[in-house]
Amino acid sequence: MSQVRVRFAPSPTGFFHIGSARTALFNWLYARHTGGTFILRIEDTDKERNSEEFLNVIYGSLNWLGMNWDEGPKIGGAFGPYRQSERGHIYAEYLEKLKAAGRTYEKDGAIWFKLLGDRHEVFDEHRKKTVTKVKVAASVIDDQIRGRVERVEDEDFVIVRSDGNPVFHFVNVVDDIAMQITHVIRGADHLPNTSKHVELFKAFGVPMPTFAHIPLILKENGPGKMSKRDQGALIEEYQKRGFLPEALMNFLCLLGWNPGDDREKMPIVDVIRLFDLPGVNQSDARFDAKKLAHMNMTYLLELPAEGFVARAKEFFQKQPTGAAALADENYFREVMLLAQPKIKGFEELPAYTGYFFTEDFSIDAKVREKVMGKGEPKVRLAELIELIKTADLSSDAGIEEALKTLAASKGLGFGDYQSVARLAVSGTNVGPSITGMFRVLGRERVLARLGRLVAG
Repeated sequence: MSQVRVRFAPSPTGFFHIGSARTALFNWLYARHTGGTFILRIEDTDKERNSEEFLNVIYGSLNWLGMNWDEGPKIGGAFGPYRQSERGHIYAEYLEKLKAAGRTYEKDGAIWFKLLGDRHEVFDEHRKKTVTKVKVAASVIDDQIRGRVERVEDEDFVIVRSDGNPVFHFVNVVDDIAMQITHVIRGADHLPNTSKHVELFKAFGVPMPTFAHIPLILKENGPGKMSKRDQGALIEEYQKRGFLPEALMNFLCLLGWNPGDDREKMPIVDVIRLFDLPGVNQSDARFDAKKLAHMNMTYLLELPAEGFVARAKEFFQKQPTGAAALADENYFREVMLLAQPKIKGFEELPAYTGYFFTEDFSIDAKVREKVMGKGEPKVRLAELIELIKTADLSSDAGIEEALKTLAASKGLGFGDYQSVARLAVSGTNVGPSITGMFRVLGRERVLARLGRLVAG
């Protein structure tokens, strides 16, 4: 087995952000590409903001996306516990090492990390106070994405707050050392932290992990990175809307990485085979909701019939109208297969297919006015009623042929019957093919609906 060990270390302080998912994905992909180990580590030291609800969202989102972890909560491993709130004894042990090496001191109730180098006092104009600067050689890392990166940390920094809680920089480095992390793959917004982390690694006298700082995900419109408040930023939103996880995974792969050609739709096994850190872009990636929706639609269209119906069923089970739609399994299947080529996502299904599952559907007033305002719509409806009474409704081709024969006998076109028929059976002017609608709705429903529009 490969010696590569990577980690995804989220904080359960909010819903699962698309940027966090992409960071997890790039770590997971690198572990799978190299045959290494993907570790889930929970950074839950912020007692004020942590929540078990948010923790379960992290677990649920990773599982939904198919990112299984090799070590971490729920499955364990040789380097646990995997929640920082349970690792206090480990942090105390490492803090003692720094104290013994003379690398800490106390000030204002907090414990500070002491940099090594010539120290001198300067007046900081920005902070309007005198601070101690330390002359330290630049920290140099050979970033796998950004190349040579130099950062200077020239001030001591707090590693344990006055309330006794260790800070992010300290626990992050300690955990990476204790869990034998070989590659730190994280967002470029962590680059400013690198110099602190490098100084801590050096103080502990351990080899530095390989760093790879991945590009940020920018807002769709406007400057800055995507935040949790931006539309489309939360993974839970896509779950609720019925997006296919494999489509979202494919989309996330391409936010900052490409396979080296023009391909966009790629099975995850191909991505795993091709993914490597030097192929990740340095420039930030802009979120594109339309591209994601198109990707999802592409995956939907290619789902085998039974797979589409099964996932549609899962989606309807969570909807208020679900019980009525699922009452007849065979009928539900036929309706869903009619809808599959026409929709962009499962979230469209309830509105798109609603009239199949109730006789109490609304009729679009504007469409009605347009359709019923030209030609002789009620005559056409009466002719359709006579046709449907005896026509073979078992195949779309047969229904289409019967409608064309009727139209030709009256010196009319197929469209003269289609618009009024569609209005009668669906209340609107969009939807699946009229022949498919007649076949699936069946003789009884179609006749009743045609009759209602004639009477109305």
